[in-house]
Amino acid sequence: MSWPPTTPGLLCMPSGRLVRGRGLREVAPAGASPQFGIYLLDERPPSMAWPARWVHWPDFGLPTDPMDLRAALQEAWRRAETERVELACLGGQGRTGTALACLVVLDGLGADEAVDYVRRHYRAGAVETAEQQEFVRLFR
Repeated sequence: MSWPPTTPGLLCMPSGRLVRGRGLREVAPAGASPQFGIYLLDERPPSMAWPARWVHWPDFGLPTDPMDLRAALQEAWRRAETERVELACLGGQGRTGTALACLVVLDGLGADEAVDYVRRHYRAGAVETAEQQEFVRLFR
């Protein structure tokens, strides 16, 4: 099962896998719910009606445990082949954009190209800080 092509915040990775990025402050888009989500927040999110993982990640910063992020993204990448996967933080730009860029690296795009790819195909303001850009550049 995949997202409909008109889903807001949808990112099509180079492999064709689809992942929805969004901000939790935004109203949830109408239509199908995720089948798996990763929530990139400073505090544990409320329970979701679908399987989800929380990655501890302060706003405008980096994940407190990069290996936890890697494991979560590897799971998201695998699931995105057949399931509706969502990545979200509060605003849907910095942390979500950074995680999406890392996911695109896992999908096979070079780390130096990943931020530009996400900014072109998801949101122009994705990956907000120089520290987040460097994190993606070093992500392997």
